[in-house]
Amino acid sequence: MLSLLRGAIAATLVFALTPNVVAAGFSGPRQPLVIGDTLTLESRALSETRRINVYAPPAYGEEPGASRPLLVMPDGGLAEDFLHVAGLLQVGVANGTVRPVLLVGIENTQRRRDLTGPTEQDSDRKIAPQVGGSAAFRAFLRDELIPAVAARYRVTDERILMGESLAGLFVVETWALEPGLFSTYIAFDPSLWWNNAGLTSAAQAALRQRKGAAPRLFLATSSEPSLVTPAEAFTAMLRRELAPGSTWHYQPMPQETHATIYHPAALLALRQLLKPAPPAAGASQP
Repeated sequence: MLSLLRGAIAATLVFALTPNVVAAGFSGPRQPLVIGDTLTLESRALSETRRINVYAPPAYGEEPGASRPLLVMPDGGLAEDFLHVAGLLQVGVANGTVRPVLLVGIENTQRRRDLTGPTEQDSDRKIAPQVGGSAAFRAFLRDELIPAVAARYRVTDERILMGESLAGLFVVETWALEPGLFSTYIAFDPSLWWNNAGLTSAAQAALRQRKGAAPRLFLATSSEPSLVTPAEAFTAMLRRELAPGSTWHYQPMPQETHATIYHPAALLALRQLLKPAPPAAGASQP
């Protein structure tokens, strides 16, 4: 309390001794800060209404009405990861290190239900009243969200799915079980421990039945041993099973924690996977 009082006295003295200081208030009505669109989508697959956030970072020299790749992210609420990913895209597109995309964030309702697959582990079932709903959430993306976005915005056939932790688990599961849904899959600290790391075996079986190269996959892990160990087992399986021509990357980031990995890993992944094409000879630069 004494330190607070001293600070207040010091601030008063500074104000009193500063010449020509005039107290000024804000003028005009308060206006909302808007960077994109917030929409709602009635979902039959999930039997609920979902809130969707959309951001298209400004792009220098882009043709009017140009179509963009679609970047979908679970954990996409305004109080979740949407705003910091939007910021990465805004800076990356502006400085020419990332191609323009349309960012679509899905705000959570029951996160642990939607982002987990089935499990045989009692300890897994205790994390939420409902788990194992990833198939329904994938149907929501495939049959409802992606068509609704394509009907409202100009998008290309290139689609990217990005998530962290349980959302990372969902990303990897979708890559393994329904690889054609997206072109590129990005997962940070995926919860591959789920169901006693059963997704690694399921992915291995799927790869052995599939012909041709798999879609692009980017994985990153922090210093968390419970996440690193199953991720390393998963990447070891990829080295054995992936068909020639498959593009994937594993990035250990031991300097990061589970709480800090999303932002730096997303910056790295976006720069690597959405790198702009080299400018044509003679093209003007901003």
